[in-house]
Amino acid sequence: MIDASDPTDASDPADGWLVVIDMQRVFTGASPWAAPRYADAAAAIEELLPRFPGRTVFTRFVAPERPTGAWRPYYRDWPFALVPDTDPLYALTEPFAGRAERGDPVVTETTFGKWGTSLRRVTGEQSHLVLAGVSTDCCVLSTALAAADAGVRVTVVASACAGASDADHARALDAMRLYAPLVTVVDSL
Repeated sequence: MIDASDPTDASDPADGWLVVIDMQRVFTGASPWAAPRYADAAAAIEELLPRFPGRTVFTRFVAPERPTGAWRPYYRDWPFALVPDTDPLYALTEPFAGRAERGDPVVTETTFGKWGTSLRRVTGEQSHLVLAGVSTDCCVLSTALAAADAGVRVTVVASACAGASDADHARALDAMRLYAPLVTVVDSL
């Protein structure tokens, strides 16, 4: 039986942690992985930041030092990305880099999905995650589904995400909507 007073059933997404996924240089400009609407997502995320004081975490996707398994052919297709995680390619863009320098936590993973031990250590076991960032059709989707599988309530802010293309962004949002009520997609907060 569901307890109506259970805070994990609350409808206000602002009670959770804002997880800003992979707002990095590698997903901007002329990079082969650039998200065309990166700047739009970044502006929407900037508007969200004040609503999550002390409850914002940034993530970074980086290449593994030595790819294994299916990652080997992946990086054969994307050799430009096989640089150390300290390379400027993997740096957060502003204003997110500045926030991280001032103390907001950063979780760095070599996987698309960011839900795991490191992110759970920051946000807690049964938290609520509000996801924003890039790419909707890759790292956002992978994080949302893994967190939902772990029993975490997930809200995805569509206007604060960007995909590899508008069509990929829309398809990923549609796929995540299939996971309701574990995953909720909202246009904005």
